[in-house]
Amino acid sequence: MDFIRVLFSILLPPVGVFLQVGIGLHFWLNIVLTLLGYIPGIVHAIWIIARR
Repeated sequence: MDFIRVLFSILLPPVGVFLQVGIGLHFWLNIVLTLLGYIPGIVHAIWIIARR
């Protein structure tokens, strides 16, 4: 399951975070980071998945 989350995190970072933590602070933060720059969104999503 982690492979699927990481794959979604690379393609669409908010989806990867949503699959890991649901709709919450990290999800909305990831949307903002992805809008500000695609790479920060990916880094945040991978960090959330690796941390949990």
